[in-house]
Amino acid sequence: MRKLKVGLLGGGSWGTSVASLVARNAPVTLWARDGATVDEINAHSTNSRYLGALKLTPTLRATHDMEQAVSDADVVVLGVPSQAMRETAAAIRPMIRPWVPVISLAKGFELSTGKRMSEVIGEELEGHPVGALTGPNLAREIVQGMAAAAVIAMEDEVIARELQALFRTGMFRVYTNSDVVGAELGGALKNIYAIAAGMGDGLGAGVNTRSALLTRSMAEMIRLGCALGARADTLMGLAGMGDLLTTATSEQSRNRTVGFKLGQGMALDAIIAEMNQVAEGVKATGAVWQMACERGIDLPIVQEVRGVVHEGRSAREAFAGLVRIAPRSEADPG
Repeated sequence: MRKLKVGLLGGGSWGTSVASLVARNAPVTLWARDGATVDEINAHSTNSRYLGALKLTPTLRATHDMEQAVSDADVVVLGVPSQAMRETAAAIRPMIRPWVPVISLAKGFELSTGKRMSEVIGEELEGHPVGALTGPNLAREIVQGMAAAAVIAMEDEVIARELQALFRTGMFRVYTNSDVVGAELGGALKNIYAIAAGMGDGLGAGVNTRSALLTRSMAEMIRLGCALGARADTLMGLAGMGDLLTTATSEQSRNRTVGFKLGQGMALDAIIAEMNQVAEGVKATGAVWQMACERGIDLPIVQEVRGVVHEGRSAREAFAGLVRIAPRSEADPG
């Protein structure tokens, strides 16, 4: 079978890491908005802004021309932030060939509609098979070749198996899953709970507190996820629990970092100003809270994180609010 050509849009840490990974199996052209990033990848096989001195796969090529990246691609991967997804998908509509699969790397919701990324892409690129690559993956570790696993989620299982081979390498294990809803929800919801875990760490709350918080976070993820059409087993797998554990405990995690600094008393605006990447959980919190309210679903942890990032409450007040909730049966909400 001939090698598939891949066009990947997004020159941030995760987009670059996935491009470097896939370049081991197929020709990849990465589109980046920043011309200096493009030149650096082509000349030195590095993206120092996001990945320091880590070396990328030498065959990876970059371009500042979006059409050059996608016009002859057999697979298109969208690694742009969630709030840029619709604009990017619409931009490539006249450039992309019919029926080319489109895979999202973003873990978030469109704020204006509350829609998942595959829904947004499907609206802008009607007729294209759409899926998501998600899981407990830290960009730097992927580029360094450390062992990791992910999920390629698509409704079409035949295409999913073809893409499984495209993304898989010796140290990067890829599973398939037809539950796109669950895979995307797990990747987006865990960012909010990672902020909560980071706040606890910043407050010095301890390991017992973090373990209890993450366990109750999983209960909330499953409660809301199943109400939105996800399968519980998906949320208990790599795309849900696996991603939550990684994002909530690693110092490389942007969302945990936001929470940690909030726990130390730093203002949210100041935290965001010093970051060069998007922490999706900050923006997703309001959308998730609205989803829960519309369905009458109790999400105490999301409620407290929302109070901190949108209403100016302190991390200490948020944890005090969680402690005041009267415990019930573990099987009950709350």
